[in-house]
Amino acid sequence: MGEVLARVVALVGRGEVEVTLHGVRELAADEILLNDVTEGVGTATVVENYPAARRGPSVLVLQRDSDDNPLHILWGIPKNRESPAVLITAYRPDPDRWSADFARRRTR
Repeated sequence: MGEVLARVVALVGRGEVEVTLHGVRELAADEILLNDVTEGVGTATVVENYPAARRGPSVLVLQRDSDDNPLHILWGIPKNRESPAVLITAYRPDPDRWSADFARRRTR
């Protein structure tokens, strides 16, 4: 699962979640329900790990919405803090830019 994702899953399970303004806008733009994101985090798989990100460790994960459509969610944890899990952005991955399983970026 990966350390950052495991921490995010635990935080979400305790309700310790924040959504950035950008995250709110992206959820709305792609018609993604926050409930689908928080309920699906337990089945998320790591796409890309950023343990040394400038603002704190983060992880791009593949999740599914309630209709089983793929979602990419970028979760983070603020630098030098234990909480909360921060939803940085969310989007429906473009099949032209991602592998068939949405787990790897296509090379250009």
